Amino acid sequence: MLDPRSVPAYRGEATTRPGYLGLDALTDLVAAGTIDTVIVAFTDMQGRLVGKRVSARLFLEEVREHGAECCNYLLAVDVDMNTVDGYAMSSWSRGYGDMAMIPDLTTLRLAPWLPGTALVTADLQWQDARPVVASPRQILQKQLARLHSRGLTALVGTELEFLVFDDDYRTAWRKGYRDLTPGSDYNVDYALLASTRMEPLLRDIRLAMDGAGMYCEGVKGECNLGQQEIAFRYADALTTCDNHSIYKNGAKEIAAEHGKSLTFMAKFNEREGNSCHIHISLRDEDGSPIFAQADAEHGMSTLFRQFVAGQLAAMRELTLFSAPNINSYKRYVDGSFAPTAIVWGLDNRTCALRVVGHGASLRVENRVPGGDVNQYLAVSALIAAGLYGIENELELEPAFPGNAYSSAADRVPSTLRAAVGAFATSTVAREAFGDEVVEHYLNNARVELAAFDAAVTDWERVRGFERL
Repeated sequence: MLDPRSVPAYRGEATTRPGYLGLDALTDLVAAGTIDTVIVAFTDMQGRLVGKRVSARLFLEEVREHGAECCNYLLAVDVDMNTVDGYAMSSWSRGYGDMAMIPDLTTLRLAPWLPGTALVTADLQWQDARPVVASPRQILQKQLARLHSRGLTALVGTELEFLVFDDDYRTAWRKGYRDLTPGSDYNVDYALLASTRMEPLLRDIRLAMDGAGMYCEGVKGECNLGQQEIAFRYADALTTCDNHSIYKNGAKEIAAEHGKSLTFMAKFNEREGNSCHIHISLRDEDGSPIFAQADAEHGMSTLFRQFVAGQLAAMRELTLFSAPNINSYKRYVDGSFAPTAIVWGLDNRTCALRVVGHGASLRVENRVPGGDVNQYLAVSALIAAGLYGIENELELEPAFPGNAYSSAADRVPSTLRAAVGAFATSTVAREAFGDEVVEHYLNNARVELAAFDAAVTDWERVRGFERL
């Protein structure tokens, strides 16, 4: 694993963040033979890191300035990479042409777990330089621009949980993901002893991500068998979302090197699911926190109260961006620490929205997303909903004080089909994201629903093969 401390000096370049690279530093590493490959990557609709490995020499000579081409079907396929109908931007009738991956050079970094490799996050554009508006990163950038027009920026942290298995990925595939051996035999929530068995893997992930420019805060066990959560320090919204994809992809690659596998799917079994709680706060153009007000109720400023009120008001109709898959909705079980009621509370984990911190750290945690979330879309939805609350000066209902699972409040959609219906008729979504984006992601969800409706499951065979 490449030690970031061995990277040459940055020679006055703008970035001095450990793990990140300026072009001069990359040039030195390429000349020394330390780096020979640059991954040019973006996050697709399903939240996966996709792109190309290019020679480092070609990257410096051409790709860094002009980008690299890729087929536009990468934003118009299902999980199996099948071409599917219904997308305006990409189809057989349009010839499945190219779009360009344009490197965002501020994201250039080491990928220490991959020999001789650097990685850069790309923005997508058409051949005439128009942005690809259905790209998840572009969708978030649009919402950040809306904040910027008000003199605001967003700080975000994502908390991803995953399950570790002692089976490697290819063995798990051959087993049909059945009868896998979890990394622990019992609930390891905050437990150190059983988690230590996974520590060689977990430590390699933590150190590798630190080496890629992230700030790893630590790791803790969770409730399900083999379940863990590695936490990273919050950053500006775009940086956090870029890091999220790299960490998720890199953690799987590192697990494979250990002969293990891990999954971020929202609900692997009937025990606790994998969450991705998202923390968000806003700062003004001077970088000062604006959610706290010492003399206000609960220390919450008017703007913060409006922001949270917008989250509640738009939650049902924007859930598709927080729970994008059939499996996402299996998490929403009463008493499971996954939310079912659309209410907010003060440090109350039974609520969909949990207000935590005080003073400069005051923020809202959205507990709806699962580990399968596309973080760019989820954060875009949080910002869009918050701005809806601010622009309409919505009043915030009182904090819910008890067990929200037993409340009479509106519920988070319980199926993908219900979420699709709410998103399709959402004025908030269409005004924030535009019709092209809304229709693109509605088509993605409907393709998934059609595939699931056509599938015959193990559950059906067990119940019906002999006894029906």
